[in-house]
Amino acid sequence: MKAIKLVKYLTISVKRCTFAAEKKKKNFMEDNNGHFSSRDCIIQLISTRMASRQAMQRLLRDSGAGITFEMLQIMSCLWTEQGISQQTLAVRTSKDKACLTNLMLNLEKKGYVCRREDPKDKRNKLVYLTDEGEAFRRWISPKLSAYYTRLDEILGKDVIKQTEKLLKDLQHAIETY
Repeated sequence: MKAIKLVKYLTISVKRCTFAAEKKKKNFMEDNNGHFSSRDCIIQLISTRMASRQAMQRLLRDSGAGITFEMLQIMSCLWTEQGISQQTLAVRTSKDKACLTNLMLNLEKKGYVCRREDPKDKRNKLVYLTDEGEAFRRWISPKLSAYYTRLDEILGKDVIKQTEKLLKDLQHAIETY
C-alpha cells in the first residue's frame, strides 16, 4: 500500500513538473525564438534530484527505518566497499567533513557502523558496517529494490537508457566547460 502511495505521489509530482516545464518551455520559446536553454535543463535536473530525495526520505520514514536519506547514502557506499576512509566517503556522498562526522556519530550510536584506525596511516579512520549494519541492509534492501523496480516499470527501459545518456552528455558538457 505504501509503495502505491509513493508511486501516486511520484506520478503526480512528475505531472506537475512536466506541466510546469511545458509551460515554461512555451514561454521560453516565445521569448527566444524557439531556442532551448541548458539552464532550464539544469533547473529541471535539480528539481528531479530534490523530488527523488524527498521520495526516498518518505520511504525511509514510512517503513520505520529510523535513518535519514544522508545516512542511507553513507550506508549504501559501505554496502559496496567496506574499510574506506571518511575522506573517501565524503567525496562519494558529496558531504563536507563536519557533516560527515555528524552522520558517522549518529550511525555509530545506532550501532550500524564502526570506525577503526587505518594501520597504514594512524591519522585516518576506516569505516566498516557492524553486524547490526548488515542486518539493516538485509532489512531495507527489499524495500529499496521495490522502489526502483516500480520506477523502472513506470519509466520503461527505453526512457531510462535515453535519460542516462542525456545525463551523461550534460555532465560531460559541464565538466568540459
